[in-house]
Amino acid sequence: MRLEQVKEIANAVLYEGYLLYPYRHSAIKNRQRWTIGVVYPRTYSEANGGIEPWMMQTECLLRGAADTEIDVYVRFLHLLLRSETGDERRRAESAQHMVVHWRPETWEEGIEREVTALSLVPDNLVARQNCVEFAFPAARMVEQPAGRPASTIVREHQPISGLIRLVAERIGPDLYRLRVCIENTTVPAHTSERRDAIMLQSFISTHTILQVRRGDFISLLDPPPELRDDAGRCQNLRTWPVLAGDEGEHDTLLSSPIILYDYPQIAPESPGALFDGTEIDELLSLRIMTLTDEEKEEMRHADERAREILERTEALSPEQLMKLHGTVRSLRPLNEGER
Repeated sequence: MRLEQVKEIANAVLYEGYLLYPYRHSAIKNRQRWTIGVVYPRTYSEANGGIEPWMMQTECLLRGAADTEIDVYVRFLHLLLRSETGDERRRAESAQHMVVHWRPETWEEGIEREVTALSLVPDNLVARQNCVEFAFPAARMVEQPAGRPASTIVREHQPISGLIRLVAERIGPDLYRLRVCIENTTVPAHTSERRDAIMLQSFISTHTILQVRRGDFISLLDPPPELRDDAGRCQNLRTWPVLAGDEGEHDTLLSSPIILYDYPQIAPESPGALFDGTEIDELLSLRIMTLTDEEKEEMRHADERAREILERTEALSPEQLMKLHGTVRSLRPLNEGER
């Protein structure tokens, strides 16, 4: 399967829970976000009794030979703090014919991060562990919105660092157990920081994509009978690896903090991301359409991605809405003995 197709599915995991309906800052369920696939700094985790995890581990089975090569992609969100000040944070509320002043506030957004380890040979990983260190420095970005001279948007993110450990164990003539460990080695200034502060130096929605050339991954959900015991001995910590791609393909594995089945797909009828996989596209779209003008205005200013959802939903045609309604994929003809 092409990497771009896998990442389209993986992005649904990456942004799961990024912002929930009704997509506004004031909504209670958007006041504590980032609950999926969080890898905290190790020193913070250990100082707080190890309750919050500082590592994530994927183990899987791989059939391969001397010329087999593996590509590993570790992906997560790196949070940044967005603040806005200026007279432009005032707006007219036409329904009551009064002016409402928006208080300056901060809001967390996410930057996509990706760390890769390419063309890995299983036999080399058996002989020696491969370690990939990575770091992203602190940064501050200032934006002057077009047409809003009195308003300033500032985005800041904290430094983070991590380590990926890759190792393999040969458990048969052409069979390997592959392990990918992701560790957060960031050293925060204070290990007693509140959770909302430490999230800025955590990995969010962490997941791993593995692709193999001249080899095959084994399904851990439905392994061949002779490999069930080996599959059962794979230890996956805070992640769930499944085969990805078209049904029957075995060259790609998606290991995510969300429990999925082999070969997850994005519904072709879906007009775009809604960040809430526990809901139904049609239901969310209809709910967005019923928001008041005031609620839509707050949603429009909440986040770039929230504004995109609103504009996309308001532009849906009746035909597009109908495609979201009543789609059934599980029907099949009954055999004679099943009637």
